Amino acid sequence: MIEDEPRRKRMWVHPIVSQRASKGVFVGLYSELRAHPQKFCSYCRMSVSTFDLLLGELRPSLTFQDTNMRRSVSPEERLIITLRYLATGNSFSSLHFDFQMGTSTIAGVVWAACSAIWLTLKSSVLPHPTRQQWLDVAQGFLERAQFPNCIGALDGKHRRVKKPPNSGSQYYNYNKQFFSVVLLALADTNYRFIIVDIGS
Repeated sequence: MIEDEPRRKRMWVHPIVSQRASKGVFVGLYSELRAHPQKFCSYCRMSVSTFDLLLGELRPSLTFQDTNMRRSVSPEERLIITLRYLATGNSFSSLHFDFQMGTSTIAGVVWAACSAIWLTLKSSVLPHPTRQQWLDVAQGFLERAQFPNCIGALDGKHRRVKKPPNSGSQYYNYNKQFFSVVLLALADTNYRFIIVDIGS
């Protein structure tokens, strides 16, 4: 009878990930980028001042407590990771190697930061339009496009998603043959979103 090979123990933290504090992209690049505003803007898709303003708004939501097991990810690093994900469309596994964090950690960071951005900024960035704002939008369409009584330009896009659990065929797009959610947006004549609707 052949004995079973002993099971290999899984590591708590992979050696590559354990070097994040000294060799990760954030540690080596963040302060350098801040010293060169054009490079910062190219990397984050926003200016240093806009980043600082956004970080100031989001800091309470992006600050987590350190534990005895590990230090939490700083709000600056959380925001940089999220901006890289949103700006480039890189996968979580790609960001895992760049920032030397676990893939599931990257996913959690992005999800938490996007939720914080929406909950913190939705009332100031996308407030409920007033009657006067609707009239102003209609006036803009009349002046710029000679299109009377138009209160916005509407468009939508199907975004492919993994099938949500227990959803049956609710998110299945029969035309495109994949699961998707619809991103719908109404814009004014200055190409600014007035209303967005995602996945309802």
